[in-house]
Amino acid sequence: MEYHSDRFKEASLLIFRNDKLVAVFPMNAVGNTVISHQGLTYGGLLFGTNVKFNHVLAIFRAVLKHLSESKITTLGLKVLPDIYASFPNDELKYLMFILQAKLERRDVLSVIPLSEVVKRSKDRKEGTKRGVKNGLVVKEETQMEGFWKSLLEVNLQEKYKTKPVHSLEEIQLLKSRFPKNIRQFNVYHKNRLVAGTTIFETEHVAHSQYISGNNENNTLGSLDFLHSYLIDTVFKDKKYFDFGISNENAGKNINSGLLYWKEGFGARTVTQDFYSIQTNKYTLLDAVLL
Repeated sequence: MEYHSDRFKEASLLIFRNDKLVAVFPMNAVGNTVISHQGLTYGGLLFGTNVKFNHVLAIFRAVLKHLSESKITTLGLKVLPDIYASFPNDELKYLMFILQAKLERRDVLSVIPLSEVVKRSKDRKEGTKRGVKNGLVVKEETQMEGFWKSLLEVNLQEKYKTKPVHSLEEIQLLKSRFPKNIRQFNVYHKNRLVAGTTIFETEHVAHSQYISGNNENNTLGSLDFLHSYLIDTVFKDKKYFDFGISNENAGKNINSGLLYWKEGFGARTVTQDFYSIQTNKYTLLDAVLL
């Protein structure tokens, strides 16, 4: 995470039991609040599959107690979506109930379970057929510059007056460090770049972190062609394909056109929750286990 350390005030914690590291909690500080690290797409309290419920409870109590004693009044928790956990991982959801945590936000992810036979809409099928008819070609690239400069940055600026979360230099650095987990797929029409997506790949999930195409997308069917290829061929052995969120306005609205496109591939909703917890309520955890 150090590549963007200038943007955040670091506040991450390491949790030990008998001198053995048992959990990590990536966080950054904003005033007298600490937040599940805002520089990470997904985060929260992270621990191994051998850590049982009573230990999770003890770990979280220790974290809250430490924060409270350090004059941190509020913890903002970003819960890991279930599809990214390698093992059942809902302990924190239960602890939020006990701690009377406030649900501040709930994002909608569009996810395809790749082990199931999922029907695609007529629109997505026709778009893919247009891609075939137009002779589109998908290539995996080691360089991100073409996609970043000619498509992604241009489209985000024109449509939303914003920039990608990662600069070109940052994403290139991350890709150099995690070449098997960050992958770039571009679509070409007559050797001309017309669309692409940046995939963040985990053990069970392929996630389209960035998706962009030029103004010929509907005519060429480039994004439909690209994602059909990725879902059916490249990532067919994963458990899930995650198109990411379609939320705007801090989760309170959904871009209906974007959601319609994702659901056309058969994607359905998985949520990610964001809670705020008063750190001085850690003693509420003392009465849970009888």
